[in-house]
Amino acid sequence: MSVRTLCLTALAPAIWGSSYIVTTTLLPGHSPLVVALLRALPAGLLLLLLVRELPPLHWIPRLLLLGALNFSLFWGLLFLSAYRLPGGVAATLGAVQPLIVVFLSALLLNTPVRAAAVTAALLSIAGVALLVLTPAARLDTIGVLAGLGGALSMAAGVVLSRKWQPPVPPLTFTAWQLTAGGLLLVPVTLWMVPDLPQFTAANIAGLAYMSLIGGALTYILWFRGLARLDPAQVSLLGVFSPLSAVVLGWLLLNETLTANQMLGASLALFSLWLGQGRVRLRRQAATAR
Repeated sequence: MSVRTLCLTALAPAIWGSSYIVTTTLLPGHSPLVVALLRALPAGLLLLLLVRELPPLHWIPRLLLLGALNFSLFWGLLFLSAYRLPGGVAATLGAVQPLIVVFLSALLLNTPVRAAAVTAALLSIAGVALLVLTPAARLDTIGVLAGLGGALSMAAGVVLSRKWQPPVPPLTFTAWQLTAGGLLLVPVTLWMVPDLPQFTAANIAGLAYMSLIGGALTYILWFRGLARLDPAQVSLLGVFSPLSAVVLGWLLLNETLTANQMLGASLALFSLWLGQGRVRLRRQAATAR
């Protein structure tokens, strides 16, 4: 396992953690569907211009499914969950993704279900819950179902992105998926938001950041990692998203850090270490045979 690959892949969810601050400060009041569309499609088309390679026809159904799972469906359910639930509840529901990945990997990739992997995933959920969940959090049935559906969608996208690896660089694979996800969002957005909003200079700056940095760059790193690392490893890196969101809120918005949050951060990082150590030991054992 390359430490450099692991660190570069971890950079993606760490950057995603900045989305909350960018959205609330530079894109307040805008439709999540419009933001999702303008985050995915311009980035995908820009990358297509760079790689100058279109997918083969027989890959289009797979790319549409991957684009839906990793972007269109995932972001739609994520935003629905975020609107109907407090942020802490939504983030905690999203944290079940590593656990789903463990079992989906066993089903689709014939990866054995190991106790250490399940333990790491459960500790990750507990860590994120302590990090972002508040006692006053309320539950909403539709929001909870949307949150779990979003976690399932992204987990399936992670596993299938590893299972279906086209013979192209990660940059090209990212361009294809982002474009597919963006195109799928076009009819839904036009139906749900028929009157497109006006954008200020601050809005455009926020959209540029979300599309180029939070979209194109991060997903190049994410899919590059998926091509080289165990899916369960990659999914556990998602703890960096709520962790960086909390740290950025503390640094930039003068939010306080409680003892529970620090304990949650420690648990989340321990789950990450446990998950990475499991794969490292397994590979060492395989090399020794």
